Amino acid sequence: MNNTFKTELWKQFGAALDMLENALEKCPESLWDDDNKFWYNAYHCLFFTDYDLTTDPENFHPPEPYTMSEMDPSGIMPDRTYTKEELISYIHFCREKFRKLIIQDIADMRWNNGRRNYSMTEHLLHSMRHVQHHTGQLNMLLGKIDHDLPIWVSQTKIKL
Repeated sequence: MNNTFKTELWKQFGAALDMLENALEKCPESLWDDDNKFWYNAYHCLFFTDYDLTTDPENFHPPEPYTMSEMDPSGIMPDRTYTKEELISYIHFCREKFRKLIIQDIADMRWNNGRRNYSMTEHLLHSMRHVQHHTGQLNMLLGKIDHDLPIWVSQTKIKL
């Protein structure tokens, strides 16, 4: 994969993470753990972003304090509500994990978890779409209580 494409992918994936972070920062305490489970939607998004950025998905484990609850087929919730600060830290963790992945030669890498077998490039695009999907859901929840939504981020300003 050429450096130009890596840089462009970095800027766009980073923009998706920036928009997720902006939504978390904008969320008032009253919405964080109400019936809509704003925090959980964000956690689900980050858990699977972390998973998607793993080159060996069969041996994936999230960093502490997060658990493997998202992989439970019965759909159990995490043991506790994660704080805004914890989830923003998880965004930063995922961004750094993405940085370490994208600087490698991923052109011939595969992402295979037994159910999906994608090129790493396609899988990263899939993951970016997942982040943006959940960010849109979070912004919809924010829009129900405040019409001053986080701004659209065209490109991350964070350098690769």
